[in-house]
Amino acid sequence: MSAVRVGSFDLILLDVMLPCQDGFSLLQTLRQADNQTPVIFLTARGAVEDRIRGLELGADDYITKPFSPDEVLARIRTVLRRLPGRAAPHNAAAQVIRIGDLELDLHRRRALRAGRRLVLTPKEFSLLSLLARRHGQALSRTFIADEVWDGAFEKGTNVVDVHIRRLRAKLDDPFEQKLIVTLRGVGYMLTDVASLPPGSPGTLDQRRPR
Repeated sequence: MSAVRVGSFDLILLDVMLPCQDGFSLLQTLRQADNQTPVIFLTARGAVEDRIRGLELGADDYITKPFSPDEVLARIRTVLRRLPGRAAPHNAAAQVIRIGDLELDLHRRRALRAGRRLVLTPKEFSLLSLLARRHGQALSRTFIADEVWDGAFEKGTNVVDVHIRRLRAKLDDPFEQKLIVTLRGVGYMLTDVASLPPGSPGTLDQRRPR
């Protein structure tokens, strides 16, 4: 476990049940130390509350036993594709999104607001990049779950809301102008306007990104 804390890895496969420290505590320690290495739980602990806890702590995926080796490899490839440097961009300029004072570098997975670096977990960055690529559109929780988590948890849980709240704490709370808007009964939207007109329902778009 000490190797996990000090080593450099592309991805960590982590079990919940470890001999000295449980996987949840280890992941929490890594994230608190600003170690953003992608983590996939691979465990027999399949209860909904365990899966929610793992994802809320910052895991990129949660796979329960029994599992297919092909499925595990597919999940690993999906997570690794999100890492910077895995694929050279065809157009570097197209990899940078600017919305108000927010600058998002999709290739380097770096976010700046008003010139200040935002320290985001991999899931928080994926969530922010989805909202940024669809800015001005309201996205439902189900759509966000499918895009960011690949439907890897129960849709009735509040994992999306928890990650939105954590993202807001870094993206919005330190600044006067708020970028993330909640549309009651619809979903979430990233916008560079301070507020929406009263009664505005937003634009719900459930199509997948092109």
